[in-house]
Amino acid sequence: MHYDVIVLGAGAAGMMAAIEAGKRGRKVLLVDHAAHAGDKIRISGGGRCNFTNINATIERGRDRFLSDNPRFALSALSRYTPDMFIELVRRYGITFHEKTLGQLFCDGPATQINTMLLGEMRLAGVTLWLKTAIERVSKTETGFEVLFANTSATAESLIVATGGKSIPKMGATGFGYQLATQFGLRLTETRPGLVPLTFETGALEKLTPLAGIATDAIVKHGKTAFEEALLFTHRGLSGPAILQISSYWREGDAIEVDLLPGRDAGEVLRAARKEMPKVQVQTVIGNLLPKKLAQLLGDELDMPGMFGDFSDKKLAVIEAKLKNWTLKPVGSEGYRTAEVTLGGVDTRDLDAKTMAARAVPGLYFVGEVVDVTGWLGGYNFQWAWASGWAAGQAA
Repeated sequence: MHYDVIVLGAGAAGMMAAIEAGKRGRKVLLVDHAAHAGDKIRISGGGRCNFTNINATIERGRDRFLSDNPRFALSALSRYTPDMFIELVRRYGITFHEKTLGQLFCDGPATQINTMLLGEMRLAGVTLWLKTAIERVSKTETGFEVLFANTSATAESLIVATGGKSIPKMGATGFGYQLATQFGLRLTETRPGLVPLTFETGALEKLTPLAGIATDAIVKHGKTAFEEALLFTHRGLSGPAILQISSYWREGDAIEVDLLPGRDAGEVLRAARKEMPKVQVQTVIGNLLPKKLAQLLGDELDMPGMFGDFSDKKLAVIEAKLKNWTLKPVGSEGYRTAEVTLGGVDTRDLDAKTMAARAVPGLYFVGEVVDVTGWLGGYNFQWAWASGWAAGQAA
């Protein structure tokens, strides 16, 4: 069977690429080994799908995409904007709301986005094969041949949208990276991103009693900082602030946590010294933070005595603990729970406008398989829509 375009991977980027190529009158085959298209869309955002972020624009998104070449993403993002995807969502009557920091979520189930994309695919005449394993991809004189278990298909153009390694229980593999290597493209180091962080046994014993507690915080790594919720778990730390910083954190590094974001801890402590002179330090901190967290910090400070007797020097030590609590994770929960894969197909080998492989005519890579990773909060979906759209205009 011959097609103009074969798209491998029926996730967000693959479906968008197939739709756009089909709209141009191209005969398109979209293939995935999963039983359903858009499985990650269906589970995203707690089942509500954080389908884009209004800040994922060329003006505001310059520092919100990680890559060896962060500027690579700007071409696609400038030509397919959040407003364009929002317009499509509105056209299908899908209602949504902004949750926080520009994050847009469906009011109803995430499956509405899947239904919308499948509807667009039907209108564009896209052929969809699910539960179809790919055995081999090879280059031909006129394009590509893809061998499946019981058949094969050829096409002039091949778009690889197979995603990264994150959430393997949903079928994620490194197949896209294998194809890139097969066709001579370079890869950058891959690792889990937007993932909870874990700690060694000793530190974990102290943190485990706090499991389930959440608090607002600023989590810092070097010059990078995120102010969002911090969540203690049985395995370490999670929550939006930790997921965000995990994309910048590397093994062996420490992170710093400001537990009183936007507050002058020194001023608060001096006032408490006057107002509560006969209490322990844990009590003072317990008025500022969850009680179990206050107990842990008090144990680490190990400052017995009445708070009214504390010198300015002691208050400075407590302030440093509250504003720059230093923690040293030993690892992350890995691809099992990572929302994205950092790294991937080296952008030096791709055309930023079309997502085409520079040295292999007709070959394209889009979405998570490429070395472009966005912040938490809809940025990665916008990259999927934009990169898929870009390839769909050219393939």
